[in-house]
Amino acid sequence: MSGIYLARTNQKLNFTRIHLEQLKQAQVDTSWNKHALIESYNESVLFHLTSAYDAFLREIAEAYSVDTEALDGYRSLAVKMEATGVESPELKQLSQLENNNEGWLHKMMAAYEACWHGSDKQKQIDETNSVSEIHVLQVNPDHAEDKAIIAEYETWFNALSALIDSLREGMQEW
Repeated sequence: MSGIYLARTNQKLNFTRIHLEQLKQAQVDTSWNKHALIESYNESVLFHLTSAYDAFLREIAEAYSVDTEALDGYRSLAVKMEATGVESPELKQLSQLENNNEGWLHKMMAAYEACWHGSDKQKQIDETNSVSEIHVLQVNPDHAEDKAIIAEYETWFNALSALIDSLREGMQEW
């Protein structure tokens, strides 16, 4: 297992933890820029979560001797693995998580993607949207759902950390 990508994944998980704590502190902040801090930390948590996931995909690629430089997300890794004829139990598990529209990984990636497409329109929450994705899309939210967003981020962080630990164990066995 690569020390570079393993270290990068761990670093991004640590940054996520730090920014989650800062987001919680911003909730109780009384300064005039409280909402700007909250919005900033919301996006930084999503960035670091997604970056940790990306770094972990590169760990998997390296473990299976797949080029990591041209890697662009899960689907790119799947195509590269298929081209080499290598089957990966890790990739199968990630496929299930990525393709489950109601699952945490799919929602996490959609919330991150929403950071790039801000809108001033209110979007209704349904089963395929996360609270975080809705929040990021709003330009001037009332911040009523902030506690739910933090809980969702913590759930995603814990799920991603547990997934990475579990899949790393499997990769070490072979």
